[in-house]
Amino acid sequence: MLAPVPRPTDPFAVRCSRALLSPRSRLSLLALVLLTAAALVVLYEPQRLLATGWPQAGGAGAVLLFGLAYGVCTAAFVPRPVLNLAAGALFGSAAGLTAAVAGTVLGAGISFTLGRVLGQDALRPLLRGRWLRAADGQLSRHGFRSMLAIRLFPGVPFAAANYCAAVSRMGYVPFLLATAIGTVPNTAAYVVAGAQAGEPGSPAFLISAGFIVVSGLGAAVVAWRKRHSLRRPPVPATADAA
Repeated sequence: MLAPVPRPTDPFAVRCSRALLSPRSRLSLLALVLLTAAALVVLYEPQRLLATGWPQAGGAGAVLLFGLAYGVCTAAFVPRPVLNLAAGALFGSAAGLTAAVAGTVLGAGISFTLGRVLGQDALRPLLRGRWLRAADGQLSRHGFRSMLAIRLFPGVPFAAANYCAAVSRMGYVPFLLATAIGTVPNTAAYVVAGAQAGEPGSPAFLISAGFIVVSGLGAAVVAWRKRHSLRRPPVPATADAA
C-alpha cells in the first residue's frame, strides 16, 4: 500500500504567515511606520538638534554623521530646507552641500524602499483615477527625466515624490541618480544661505535667496502649464501590426 500523504502539521501558522505578508498587511505596516515617524518628529523636533545642538567638531567624520542623520530625518518627514540651512551653518558651503546631497539621496532611498516593499502591491490596483494613471505612466515610462524634473522644481513635496515613485515601476538606479543630480541646485541655494546667514547683505546670500524665490515661481508656472496634460486620458496601447 501507498503511504498516506502527510498533512500540514500547523495550517494555522501557515495562514498567519500569509496574512502577515499580504499586501494589505504590509501597507498597514507602512502606514504605522510613517505615522510613528511623523509623531516622533512632532514630539522631539530632531531638526532643532541638527540646527542648534549639533557638536561643532569638524572633519569628514562629522560631515558623514550629519549626512546619516539628515537621511534618517528626511525619511521621517523633517523639512529639507531646515536641514539644508543647518548643513550650511554648521559646515559651510562645500562640506554642507556634500552632507546635504548625500543625506537627501539616503533619505530618498529609505523612503523608496519602504514604499516599494510595503506599499506597491497594495496601492497599484488603486491607480484608477485619470491623474493617478497619468502620473504613474509618466514615472514608469520616463523615470529618470520625470524624477529629474520633479527634483529640479521644488513644487512637489519630497516625501510625496518618493512614495509616488516607489508605487510606480521606476527602477532604483534612475530614481537615485535623478535625485542626486536634480536636488543639487536648490539644495546648494539653501546651504549657501545657511552658511551666509550671519551676513544677510552679502552677495552670496542675496543670490541664493533670489534663486530660491525664482525656482519656486518657476515650479508654479510649470505646474500651471502642465495641468492640462495630466487631465488627458492615457492613450491605450495597441498591438503591433503583424
